[in-house]
Amino acid sequence: MNGPAARAPIAEAIDRIARQDGGRLLSSLVGSLRDFQLAEDGLQDALESALIHWNRNGLPASPNAWLMQVARRKAIDRLRRSANFHAKSAEIAHLIELENKSAAADEPDPIGDERLKLIFACCHPALDKKTCVALTLRSVCGLKTEEIANAYLDGHEAMAQRLVRARHKIAKAGIAYEVPGPDGWAARLESVLAVVYLIFNEGYASGSGHHIRADLCEEAIRLGRLLTRLKPHEPEIEGLLALMLLHHARRAARIGASGEILTLEAQDRRLWDRAEISEGLALIEQALCRRRPGPYQIQAAIIAVHAEAPSFPKTDWQQIASLYAELTRTADNPVYELNRIVAVSYVEGPATALACLKPIAMALVEYQPFYAVQADLLARDGQIDQARLAYRRAIELSQSDAEKLFLSGRLDALVRGAPTGPA
Repeated sequence: MNGPAARAPIAEAIDRIARQDGGRLLSSLVGSLRDFQLAEDGLQDALESALIHWNRNGLPASPNAWLMQVARRKAIDRLRRSANFHAKSAEIAHLIELENKSAAADEPDPIGDERLKLIFACCHPALDKKTCVALTLRSVCGLKTEEIANAYLDGHEAMAQRLVRARHKIAKAGIAYEVPGPDGWAARLESVLAVVYLIFNEGYASGSGHHIRADLCEEAIRLGRLLTRLKPHEPEIEGLLALMLLHHARRAARIGASGEILTLEAQDRRLWDRAEISEGLALIEQALCRRRPGPYQIQAAIIAVHAEAPSFPKTDWQQIASLYAELTRTADNPVYELNRIVAVSYVEGPATALACLKPIAMALVEYQPFYAVQADLLARDGQIDQARLAYRRAIELSQSDAEKLFLSGRLDALVRGAPTGPA
């Protein structure tokens, strides 16, 4: 059977490997090829070859090892065809030596050291922080350019151009793909932590149609644990790991039976992972005791207040509002302010919170959560018609099926005149 129906399972398998393991494969390739573009081209060539050969012969015993081996061969072919063949002779010799190793050695390192090395390489001081993070998310983690642009509230074309310029700059500068020594840590740490947290966020609220991608969340937590071992006693690393654990602990309670998002108020707290909460609480307490507070520690402290609250009505919203106020002092970030406003609404009421929204409205004009918050505040303030408009705009901007289902349910309840409760 050689028709489209026979090919579909193989194509789906290749898509799944590219999505789940593409970043890890690319990390290993860049580490050996020492060239971002060549690694990406080689991996793409290998994926195209897989579609042909696997349809003919079936899935190999180790698909990742097969892809690594073919990608290196394709890279050698590209170098041999290049105009500066003689200048590339050293690289070709290096690749041929790698090619002669056993297939088992080609399997990507399950520990993930090559991925972390590539994260540090991408987060080179020669690149600005935003470029560092975007390049790493694309090259190491396999996120799409559109997903990265959405995370930064940027246009897709602008982000694509930023990534192209970054690769050219890295190639020209000859940046080494290695974890720097202690002297080089401080210059890269902020960007590395931003990468890890954005990996987690993409998994926690994925725009790919599935609201939670556990593989990305767990990969970010794994990287966070590895960073704590590589750099012990660093409070912002501890804060980031605590933040991810405390969020991840609620995963089983976040989605309802129909696939809709469940708010904190609606979640069954008995489903929260108490072991992860305990670990997260211990980490944030340990980090704050070092008396070098930073944004990840403050965010973790906010989530810790939620985790320790016995119920939604008994949440200490005043403390949360105060912590968000402290967080806004660490960075001019309108998203931090939006979250502070939500907390303020439970302390001072929705009318006061609505007035606070106006100064940040233009900065978040394409940000879906802004309209979801606005809709909830308007509904709680009795401005039903305006709330409906805000809910419709939030639904338009949503990229997750779970988000759309949740917001549509709240809009329907508003139309029926039923109470929606806090968002």
